[in-house]
Amino acid sequence: MADIARIVREVAQEMAAQAERGAVATYIPPLAKVDPQHFGICIVTAEGEVHSAGDAEEPFSIQSVSKVFALTQALGKIGDTLWRRVGREPSGTPFNSIVQLEREQGIPRNPFINAGALVVADVNLAGHAPRVAIGELLRFIRYLAEDETILIDEHVARSEQETGFRNVALANYMRAFANLTHAPELTLGVYFHQCAIAMSCRQLAMAGRYLMLGGLLEPGGARVISAQRARRINALMLTCGHYDASGDFAFRVGLPGKSGVGGGILAVAPGKASIAVWSPGLNENGNSLLGTLALERIAEATGWSVFSPPR
Repeated sequence: MADIARIVREVAQEMAAQAERGAVATYIPPLAKVDPQHFGICIVTAEGEVHSAGDAEEPFSIQSVSKVFALTQALGKIGDTLWRRVGREPSGTPFNSIVQLEREQGIPRNPFINAGALVVADVNLAGHAPRVAIGELLRFIRYLAEDETILIDEHVARSEQETGFRNVALANYMRAFANLTHAPELTLGVYFHQCAIAMSCRQLAMAGRYLMLGGLLEPGGARVISAQRARRINALMLTCGHYDASGDFAFRVGLPGKSGVGGGILAVAPGKASIAVWSPGLNENGNSLLGTLALERIAEATGWSVFSPPR
């Protein structure tokens, strides 16, 4: 049995000593101001143990990590009908690319690139005002994390609305192909606010437990989604969760994971642990540089890679 407390402590110490920390995202102004020296890690095990180190209690903008929870919610609303509007294949292009949309008639390659997440937001908006839709998602995340203090950073949301021109273009382009059913500005409002949800590593690791436990909130606890759906979401996280670097992440870490340009990564070791890491400096693919390295170290130390035999 791996000593998780020791591993977490040693990984945090190693990351603190790293000189190369990547570059913070600058296209969302509030993110450009975050100190790249931050590093946090939290592991919640299947037995309910919580191990954390570094800046694990510091809230950060989860950005695209929110797409996991929004996808879960959308599948709960319309089930596999969703796959008529968004694919399940890796993109091989940057997360905000418009090129594939033109070639593929407005159908995004997967729900974790920005275009796909906009379709998911459009599904979650159905029958609601944008404020109600984002409130529903926020309540869902609070339920998963068992923490009512999780909030939306309105400053980040406002900044995204003022500068998210590429996302505006993606939304309008899909609307032209009739793959958005609401006015683009309404769907975009839901999406920008979802990305601006702020969580700590501890809160994020807690919220990811249902994907670690086959759809259960905790062992023997309430069922959030079916075991089959949890498995499929994990599969999408493994193949598409790091955009055009998903293959490299699978090669290095071997766990389902979803990154965000705020520097957070949620990773899942099925049946073993829910893991959240945060370091705001990004690599050339827009994924946390130290967060990826930390998860690689954890996979090596624990043997939790889905490609490794049980220890």
